Amino acid sequence: MFKVFCFFATMISIPHKSKQLSVFIIKLLIVITAFYFIYNQLASNDQLDWDKFLILYQKNKSVAWISFILFFSFLNRFLEILKWQNLVQVVKSISLKEATKQVLAALTLGVFTPVGVGEYAGKALYFEKKDTKNIIFLNILCNGIQIVVTVFFGIIGMFILGYWLWSIGIILITIAFVLISFVTKKIKIKGYSLESLLLHIDEIPKKIHTKNLIFGFCRYIIFSHQYYFLFFAFDVNLPYTTLMATITTVYFLASIIPSFQFLDFALKGSLAVYFFGLLGVNEWIIIFVTALMWFLNVALPVIIGSYYVLRFKIYKPLISDSLP
Repeated sequence: MFKVFCFFATMISIPHKSKQLSVFIIKLLIVITAFYFIYNQLASNDQLDWDKFLILYQKNKSVAWISFILFFSFLNRFLEILKWQNLVQVVKSISLKEATKQVLAALTLGVFTPVGVGEYAGKALYFEKKDTKNIIFLNILCNGIQIVVTVFFGIIGMFILGYWLWSIGIILITIAFVLISFVTKKIKIKGYSLESLLLHIDEIPKKIHTKNLIFGFCRYIIFSHQYYFLFFAFDVNLPYTTLMATITTVYFLASIIPSFQFLDFALKGSLAVYFFGLLGVNEWIIIFVTALMWFLNVALPVIIGSYYVLRFKIYKPLISDSLP
């Protein structure tokens, strides 16, 4: 939406100052909307009993423990930034600072769009128009590897929990999908085919793919264990294997259900209440842990990303190319 507005703003013959004001208003609306969604999730949820949370916090508060949990959030987003910096070098080498700006601003734009579509447009805004398709493709790879890792650990988790039929069914569906894709790989949809996609992937150096996989794997380990340690902080004493298997199952099922980023908390919360409820975990604890995970790994980065959205400048070639 923002990209489309910026493009048409450059086509309209209005004073430069007016264009700047219009773009600033759009950016401000995006930031205000993002903040509203964060507030709405945390302040308007009847299931969040803040009194219980404050009592538990007073009992277990520790600067070292809070720093430990926050460090997990930092590592989670830092690995995502490294992952993007690694992939985008196919188009253009960027600094860690630039990669940070792109990832956090794009996350802010994607927080209230279906399946994070705004994230793709957000990153593309930082590059020339001719690179848009490549940037979107690289972002698909960036997010795609995370989905692959999530599915891998999710199936293992379901096996551990005893959901054999579900696990086998998912594996069979995956195999069938791969076979169908192989048979129909030459079929084109809007000029694109699976074969051309695979060739495009193969053009990227293996070293970059390897790093992408390693960063994706490490990021999954980080945020899944942050989930684990938060349950531990809330005095949930379940065996490590059982707790981690349930966490990986919840993340897997949440990842295959399309949703808005701002509904991610509600979706994961509902799944977590069901699966952790089967293990006898108190519902309010489940809701709070899920809310904290959402706040630490989505809301906080969005708040920081809002700064970059407000400071964003339209790519100059896009403006000059559109002027008479």
